[in-house]
Amino acid sequence: QEQLVESGGGSVQTGGSLRLSCAAPGYIDDAYCMVWFRQAPGKEREGVAGIDTDGTPTYADFVKGRFTISKDHGKKTLNLQMHMLQPEDTAKYYCAAERRTYCGSTTWYRGDRYNNWGQGTQVTVSS
Repeated sequence: QEQLVESGGGSVQTGGSLRLSCAAPGYIDDAYCMVWFRQAPGKEREGVAGIDTDGTPTYADFVKGRFTISKDHGKKTLNLQMHMLQPEDTAKYYCAAERRTYCGSTTWYRGDRYNNWGQGTQVTVSS
């Protein structure tokens, strides 16, 4: 299976925006649940947002209204548009994929479900 490759991370001030992309040829047009995770130093990995094969999104409560997950079938990318960034959003962000049609509402955020991961991209938000 092809690799997942994240990009778009960087440093912004509180209230700023960033758009992350994950190059995902071989995944975007196939039956995969795709998810963005993040992990801050000393903290557990947490699910941020997931998207079903049909494009239905699901979000962690802490990003609802601020982040938008989407798929670009033309560019073969998974995207995460992030607005109103806060210092607590500082983390390394990873995309992951699991071969299933629907992410599901109760366990999509469990990292142990996913066996396809990218290397991550760092997001730093300063106050």
